[in-house]
Amino acid sequence: MKSHQSLSTPVQYVKGVGPALAEKLRQMGILTVGDLLFTVPFRYQDRRDIQPIAKLTPGKDRAIRGTIIRSGVSFLGARRKRIYEALVKDAAGDVASIKWFHFNDRYWKQRYAVGANILVFGDAEIFGSTWQFVHPEIDVLGEGEVPVGEILPIYPLTEGLHQKTMRKIIRSAWDNFREYLEPIYSPDMITAYSLLNSRECLELLHFPTPQSDLEMLSSGTSAAHRTLIFEEFFFLELGLALKRKGVSSLSGIAIPKNEERHQSFIASLPFQLTSAQHRVIAEIAGDMQKPQPMNRLLQGDVGSGKTVVAAAAMVQAASQGFQCALMAPTEILAEQHFASMLAMLLPLGIKCALLSGSTKGSDREQTLARLSSGDISLLVGTHALIQPEVVFQKLALVIVDEQHRFGVLQRQLLKRKGEQADVLIMTATPIPRTLAMTLYGDLDVSVIDELPVGRKPIMTRLYAEHQRQKLFSGIRHELQSGRQAYIVCPLIEESEKIDLKNATDVAEQIAAEFAQEAKVALLHGKMKPQEKEQAMRDFKEGKTKILVATSVVEVGVDVPNASVIVIEHAERFGLSQLHQLRGRVGRSEHQSYCILMADYGRSEEAKRRLQVMVETTDGFRIAEEDLAIRGPGEFIGTRQSGLPPFRIANLARDTKVLSEARDAAFKLVDHDPTLTQPQNRKLREALIQRWEGKLDLAHVS
Repeated sequence: MKSHQSLSTPVQYVKGVGPALAEKLRQMGILTVGDLLFTVPFRYQDRRDIQPIAKLTPGKDRAIRGTIIRSGVSFLGARRKRIYEALVKDAAGDVASIKWFHFNDRYWKQRYAVGANILVFGDAEIFGSTWQFVHPEIDVLGEGEVPVGEILPIYPLTEGLHQKTMRKIIRSAWDNFREYLEPIYSPDMITAYSLLNSRECLELLHFPTPQSDLEMLSSGTSAAHRTLIFEEFFFLELGLALKRKGVSSLSGIAIPKNEERHQSFIASLPFQLTSAQHRVIAEIAGDMQKPQPMNRLLQGDVGSGKTVVAAAAMVQAASQGFQCALMAPTEILAEQHFASMLAMLLPLGIKCALLSGSTKGSDREQTLARLSSGDISLLVGTHALIQPEVVFQKLALVIVDEQHRFGVLQRQLLKRKGEQADVLIMTATPIPRTLAMTLYGDLDVSVIDELPVGRKPIMTRLYAEHQRQKLFSGIRHELQSGRQAYIVCPLIEESEKIDLKNATDVAEQIAAEFAQEAKVALLHGKMKPQEKEQAMRDFKEGKTKILVATSVVEVGVDVPNASVIVIEHAERFGLSQLHQLRGRVGRSEHQSYCILMADYGRSEEAKRRLQVMVETTDGFRIAEEDLAIRGPGEFIGTRQSGLPPFRIANLARDTKVLSEARDAAFKLVDHDPTLTQPQNRKLREALIQRWEGKLDLAHVS
């Protein structure tokens, strides 16, 4: 296809782009002509309103036009700091000063020579009795670069790349390649979703006319922006829809539900399931009974009871003679899962085993032999499960816990130990709906949105340093009641540059404070694995009452007797991390507390994060707030997603467009699963180009 080849031309071959500039563009992710043309301005400068100097008001984005009447190096203040200053006189005879603190004498003298007519754009302020602009943007008029009175695009840049260069090469690419921006949508789609064509959108955004709506351009809400945002989301969702369609067309293992065994399992539990757990168990059971492989994400907030849901799925598989695997990211978490599963499944005659890096010698050999013979129905372990010598006889269900801790390859290796095994991915990291639709758009999603019966919401309080004795009194009260406490610090050792509480010093201080009452332990990431495991095990078994730790305790640690967690310098942690840390307590019927120790010098963003923590324990609301505060690029896990970056779309802002694009993509795949109908062929080729190497789309290539 002509457009595919032309827009895929390496950016180096655009007129004005040589090897050095191509390398700078590569650092920005711009590799092809298409990448360059779809790099749209992130804001605009309004140069339509050029004011007489006499009518200037202080503020940003002011524009004046005049002639340079004096230019050269001068000295500022008592310390005689060298600056470059030019005086500009406008048509009315009024004068403004332009100052540069960083300059090249020879270049400035040549470019900003006396007599040059210039357009000045920047921040205007009064200095003494004279208007001044410091480091403004300057256009020397008469060079044909920038006509007076236009809306000027401002592009994202990298070091060594300037706006004028970016505008120039985009103009060059546009002039030589715009004909290849062919319409890709069918007329029905254009009408149904009110779309423009790409060429029209890019022309409006790169080369706005003086009549353009500046407010809509600057806010990213113009019709052109909306179409390109839709397009970014649409191609992502189209790829995910095709991937899901491909999985649903595979032949898997249909695992009937043994209702009698299921009811025996439910009756044997020492607690009552929530309605959310019942609902999710039914969703998973329904998937497992289908002849296609299950591919489901199980989201549940910390302490919501995902483990028992996973156990119900294992009962369904084991009751039909199949094997299950549960992979966890750490040995301590694998051991916790093993202990839980053993308690729930062994009474039903389901044999379980544990395999980790600590499983050695004859124990390991015996476990592997029992597994390959089919004597073990459930194998719980770490990434040790994916080693070649681990052979299942009849693996039908794979469960991966805290999936963001594993790579895609590790999950695939475990799945391939069975014949199109069902896959259940569990996460305690709440994911906003918009991110779930993009990161996991090819999966079915189940959500446990209730806490187990009898659990009390964790009480979260914000303390300052002067309340430390009050904090110690609260910890002492909990210890006297037989409970335990975590104290989490952001650093391991003292830093000369950063004055933060560090785990080593805090452990010593706490040990001294509670010397007569409790044994204190230290846990951090620099300890040897066996030392970390031992420290955690001692705390879990109650041998130590206070655990001082870094955020290494964030995920998966389950000590129901712990009722207090103190987070030092809480303003230094992200919202999702604070929520995960808080989830280490509140895991029993006892009232639990999370104390956020925070510095008075915290930023407005930090104050907002801490206030959200105090106001709610709802992980999904917290995740939405975290996405809004930090943006999708920084949100936990998204950098590891393997998805193409969004140049224009914003997951926090463009939720409605995302829903529309998802709806369009999934409807299209339902009607034309291979995208071979004539009206969809251009879409098909564009999809393959954009997703090349990122998704397994062999069935459309």
